[in-house]
Formats: sequence, C-alpha cells, structure tokens
Amino acid sequence: MDADFIAQILFSAIKTGTPLLFIALGEVICEKSGVLNLGQEGMMLMGAVVGFLAAYSTGNMAFGVLAAMAMGCVMSLIFGVLVLHLGANQVATGLALTIFGTGLSAFVGSDFVGKTIQGFNPIPIPYLSSIPYLGKILFEHDLLVYLSFIMTVLIMYVTNKTRLGLTLKAVGENPNAANAIGIKVLRVRYLAIMFGGAMTGIAGAYMSLVYTPMWAENMTAGRGWIALALVVFASWRVGRIMLGAYLFGLASIMHLVLQGFGWTISTNLLAMLPYVATVFVMVIISADKFKEKLLAPRSLGKPFDPRHMA
Repeated sequence: MDADFIAQILFSAIKTGTPLLFIALGEVICEKSGVLNLGQEGMMLMGAVVGFLAAYSTGNMAFGVLAAMAMGCVMSLIFGVLVLHLGANQVATGLALTIFGTGLSAFVGSDFVGKTIQGFNPIPIPYLSSIPYLGKILFEHDLLVYLSFIMTVLIMYVTNKTRLGLTLKAVGENPNAANAIGIKVLRVRYLAIMFGGAMTGIAGAYMSLVYTPMWAENMTAGRGWIALALVVFASWRVGRIMLGAYLFGLASIMHLVLQGFGWTISTNLLAMLPYVATVFVMVIISADKFKEKLLAPRSLGKPFDPRHMA
C-alpha cells in the first residue's frame, strides 16, 4: 500500500464523513441546551430533497444549500414547538419527525427520482493543495467540506471560550438555575434546535448536491442515526466529533477498500460496520452510569416549563 493510495483513502473518508460532521455539530449544540432531537434522519432527507429541487430548478448551488438550511430550520421549529411549548415527549416527537420527513421527502421528490445535476466541484486551495500528501487529503475538496472545517473551529471556540457557550451549558445542565438568574431558557433552546436543523439541512444538501448529485428516496441511508451516536461517542466534545465523523466515514468505505485488496469476506458484512457501531454505542449509553461518565448534559431530554416553577 503506497502513500498515494493511503492519501486517497483518507480523502474519501473526509468526504464521506462530512455529512455526519454537519449533523453532529448541530446536534451537539441542541443537546448541550438539554434537548434531544431524534428527528435528524427525517430533517436530513427533507434538506436533501428541497436543496436538490431548488438547485435543479434554478441552476444555483448556493440557493440549493440555503433552501436546504431553511427547510431544516422549519422542520426543527415544528419539533421545538411540540416539545418546548406543548410538552410533547422529546424521544417520541423526534421519532415521529423522522417518519414524517422520510415520507414527505419521498412524496415531494417523486417526480425527480434519478435526475442528476452538476453539483459542487472540488476547489483546490492554491499553494496548500501542493503540499505532498497532506494537500491531497485536506485541500482539494469542495466548498461544503471547507465550510465544515470552519464550522468545527467556530463551534469549538463558541462553546469553550465565549459567554454564549457558558449560557448554553448552563441551560443544558440546570435550566431552573439558569432561569433564576434571568436566562431565557426556552429562547436558548429554540435557537439551539433551529441551529441544529440548519446544520442538518446542510448535511442533506451535501448528500444531494455533492456526494451523489441526484435525488433518490432514502438516500441518507441512516446517516442521521449514525450522527446521533457520534455525538455520544465523542462525549459531547466538538474536537472528538470531527475525529469520530471521519472514523465513521472511513468505516463506511472500508468495504470498498478491502474489496480492492481481494478480501473474500462479504462486502455486505463490511458495509454494516458503521451501523453495528451505532447500535453498540446506543446500547452502552442506555445506562445512566455511562451517561455520567460520558459527561452528558444533566437536563438532556428533560422538559422545562417556567410556569411550573415554584
């Protein structure tokens, strides 16, 4: 195995892991505010179909991404109203949102199945892309991959170094105490939920405008669920989320890599590795003792109603 081949594998791992990174970055902000949104798969599919339709109709890729972000925000706002104002169970509502988004995306995109567009092209960064091996791995991607790099650094800075990050953490750890000192808990949670929706919309747009520039039903193939496990796998830490996204991306393409080496093991067994890892992580974190060890926000999944405070 030569260095160029390894560089190509790592390049593909980043490309495959990028939609996971976008979703997980949005979800970690949502969960840090104390809200668990399991509707990522449905929101991602709606972002993918709306982004594709917008780009296909206008020929403008940027408009497609913006439309996908807007769709993600709308879907997340529906979730927010149900769980924050109407007191619906977060887990059940998230599952319902996934079912709703999956069915609606299939209906909306039914006339466009199999149609293709000219998606985002790679943009090598001058000078940096000329660095041996590293240039190929990091600096010959499309705009959305570069955006994921920027968003990772920005979110890491905001959550760890700013007052906004402290406010978000306070709301996620103890919303009653945060409310007592004047923080608008519901407002913070709404904004966190909508940010998560926008990021999931971008992930959907990446699938239909970059990864496979076309529309197909259920094209996200469970990536929303993998991203949910990734947040926990990374212990709600942004830097680990980035690493985990690329590891999951690598696992997703390993069946192709090993097939190229002539392995006789079933490619279907290798292709299921990311999903097996997802199930394993979800089982492990089902126990409260593991949640504490993984530094989960203390109010994660718990409702908050300021009207019922003493």
